[in-house]
Amino acid sequence: MVHTCYSAALKGLEGRIVTVEANSTPASDPKLEIIGLPDTAVRESISRVKSAARVMGVKLLSGSVTVNLAPADIRKEGTVYDLPILFSLLRPEELDRADITRSVFLGELSLSGILRPVPGVLPMALAAAQNGFKCLYVPEENAAEASAAPGISVFPVHDVRQLLDHLHHTKLIEPLVFDDTAFERATLSGVADFSEVKGQETAKKALELAAAGMHNVMLIGPPGSGKSMLAARLPSILPPLTFDEALETSEVYSVAGLGSELNPLIATRPFRSPHHTISATALVGGGTKVQPGEISLAHNGVLFLDEFPEFDPKSRETMRQPLEEHHITITRVSGSATFPCSFMLIAAMNPCPCGYFGHPSRPCVCSPKAKQNYLSRVSGPVLDRIDIQVEVGALNFSDLDTAIASEPSSVIRARVEKAQEFAKSRFAGETLRTGAPLLFNAHMEPQHLEKYCVLTSDARSLLGAAFDRLGLSARGYTRLLKVARTVADFESSDLIGKQHVATAIRMRSLDRKYFGAQ
Repeated sequence: MVHTCYSAALKGLEGRIVTVEANSTPASDPKLEIIGLPDTAVRESISRVKSAARVMGVKLLSGSVTVNLAPADIRKEGTVYDLPILFSLLRPEELDRADITRSVFLGELSLSGILRPVPGVLPMALAAAQNGFKCLYVPEENAAEASAAPGISVFPVHDVRQLLDHLHHTKLIEPLVFDDTAFERATLSGVADFSEVKGQETAKKALELAAAGMHNVMLIGPPGSGKSMLAARLPSILPPLTFDEALETSEVYSVAGLGSELNPLIATRPFRSPHHTISATALVGGGTKVQPGEISLAHNGVLFLDEFPEFDPKSRETMRQPLEEHHITITRVSGSATFPCSFMLIAAMNPCPCGYFGHPSRPCVCSPKAKQNYLSRVSGPVLDRIDIQVEVGALNFSDLDTAIASEPSSVIRARVEKAQEFAKSRFAGETLRTGAPLLFNAHMEPQHLEKYCVLTSDARSLLGAAFDRLGLSARGYTRLLKVARTVADFESSDLIGKQHVATAIRMRSLDRKYFGAQ
């Protein structure tokens, strides 16, 4: 007789239902074998399962036992299969006719039978719900994130005995209900505020535009001018996450094993700031066991790359395709995995190696060759994908020694949300090639540009002149058009006027000043 229960696997960000089957035959030399493309951690589950069963006082199938994890063409990785393997091996009297046919089991077992958390529970829970399962049993630490999956009851389990008592109806476990009010109450407490930034009004305006349209930004300026300070305050003015965005972002964090950051979902837009020594694999994702990288952890949020030219060239260049397509597919011998990475890139850099080219009081000591070599580290294709380029100049004493209060983030964010709501109402019902709803101007595809970026005759003439003067590529032209669309949104204008295009051009004026040689 074949004993069956259900679990789940991950392929990238997608959960897959796994059928766990066990069959025993009498044998003088008892053995237990696991098949179905298991990795080392899955094979080692034999020892954990046997020890947990012995401590918890439950009896397993005897004889020669084979456990099959189906479908066999999906690689099974990690310790998530400990609990379902144990349940497939239980003797019939242990379950006492309990119905587990519409249940999914996830969790690692300690040697004493206590359940330990596992990564990737949220996408697995969503897959279970989509496949019609009604009950999901997970370790207590994973229950909060799993509860966000609609249409399935999530039961937090402490140990095997507690779960068996529940299935036998002797002591029931209360299902955990998703607390949607916690998501709605999410605040930006602890986030740095723009009121702390003195001066740099042009840079602030650029980041305000970027926040409304999710545009990529380059900040260029000498050391100490406030580039990092400005970037760190960007989360305080970003529009709030929608529930669907929060769910997708939380899936990435769940797969990456960062479930401790889910409460129960990522409720504010992520802000990731990796050091420039990061490897290309850590930045874009990969590894022997494919994991999402920093660009995916910044999904629906901000990726801040300070000292941008100091990043490894391979790290910078591998971002070219994700910046354009908003997802990345990583292929390894064991298979491929696709992760979303729709993020706003904020790149900050000095104007030269010493940092003082163009400084009003400190002379630059770099040779023209050294300066050219430094700037050329930012390739043309990468630069072409950055919508807004802003010079963050050195501050003088009067900028800092002033009693005039800077505008707080709450005021800026109100303008951003108003502009973004205007865009959302315009995009109502529009979708991207991926099927996701269109929310931001930076994500518009060619069919949307033609429909929503309608220019006045003066604006068209100015844009044509700018195209020739700046030497824009086709991609640069569309990105300039998208920024102009965002500028118009702040005035709730359906048409893009000359003044909107002029502002967008001013926000892309550093192409020629710093990178014209390229």
